[in-house]
Order: sequence, then C-alpha cells, then structure tokens
Amino acid sequence: MTTTLSPAQAWQRLFEGNARFVSGEALHPNQGVERRSELVDTQHPFAVIFGCADSRLAAEIIFDLGLGDAFVVRTAGHVLDNAVLGSLEYAVSVLGVPLIVVLGHDNCGAVTATKDAVRTGDMPPRFIRDLVERITPSVLASLRDDNTEVNDMVIEHARQTVDRLLESSQVIASAVKDSSTAVLGVAYRLEEGRAQLVSGSGLL
Repeated sequence: MTTTLSPAQAWQRLFEGNARFVSGEALHPNQGVERRSELVDTQHPFAVIFGCADSRLAAEIIFDLGLGDAFVVRTAGHVLDNAVLGSLEYAVSVLGVPLIVVLGHDNCGAVTATKDAVRTGDMPPRFIRDLVERITPSVLASLRDDNTEVNDMVIEHARQTVDRLLESSQVIASAVKDSSTAVLGVAYRLEEGRAQLVSGSGLL
C-alpha cells in the first residue's frame, strides 16, 4: 500500500504545513499515542525530504509534520552518495513516495566552507574534504553566473542536486518520467522560516 497523493498534492501539503509554521499556527499533527500505534507494522510517508543536516533545518518541524508523514534523509550540504541514493530509491520504489524535496538553506556552513576553499585553494582535511569536493561544482557554476553570495550558491546547489539525483538514479528518473514522483529543489530561509521552491522536475 502506498500514499494516494499525487506529486502536486504532496507538495501542496508540505507548502501548507510550512505556511502554518511561518505564521506560528502549527498543528503538530500525527504526534500522539494513536498515531504511534498505527505505524508499528507499516509506513506510508507522502514525501521524502533530503535535506542538509544543519540543526536549524528539522524537516518535520518546518513543514508541520508528524510520525509517518515524511521519509527524511540528511547529510551536510545535502550531499549525494551511494547510501543516500539507495535510501531515496527505497522510498520511491518500495514505499511509493510521490515527492522528493531537496532542501537547502541560507547561511549553509557546508556551502560557505566550499566557497572559502574555492577562493583560497585550501581544502579542509579528511572527510570534510569529500563534502567540499562534492559541493564545488555548484559553487563554480554560481560564480560563472556572477552570483558570488553564499545564499545564491545555496540555491544553485539545490538545483544542481536535483539534476544530479535524476542523472544518478534511473529508478527515480523513471518514476519522474511516468509522473508517479516529482523531485523539487527548495531553499529555506532561516529567519522567516519559509521554504521556497527553486527548481523541480515532474510537478504537473
């Protein structure tokens, strides 16, 4: 059994939840004992949120969601790797989730570190270097377009992550092609709490 929502309906539900969060009128749905009991043997999330691991970007809070509503995957700078791709493919092919949101945010530390590394030529050590290397194409693309601010680079990185996801996963690309799933890039503004759609594929 999968969710009955279309990709557009799933995005509308996230959009409305974010609007409640921004206005201070969050409902905090699906967070009680009954909901917990309902989910012991099954789950039918209506969205995947692949976001930055930043502590200020708690997906269920900013979209006013509860238990079982979203399948959440997070890495610093929403960097793709094989484990992330496997998780997203599982959500689409096994759970039948109709929407993947790539969620970035302003003042992102990972994007800022990448901008600094590109500017100075000094790469951070060990595994942080791997993050920076994966974000570098987005920063370079932003600079080529004369967008030099970190928050411009955040938007570019969300867009490029959507593109890379579709290029890397035939499973997800096929789901988008047959209109069963959409992949959207979203940028979150920390001060106002608003999630802004910046790119997408498959949203009718």
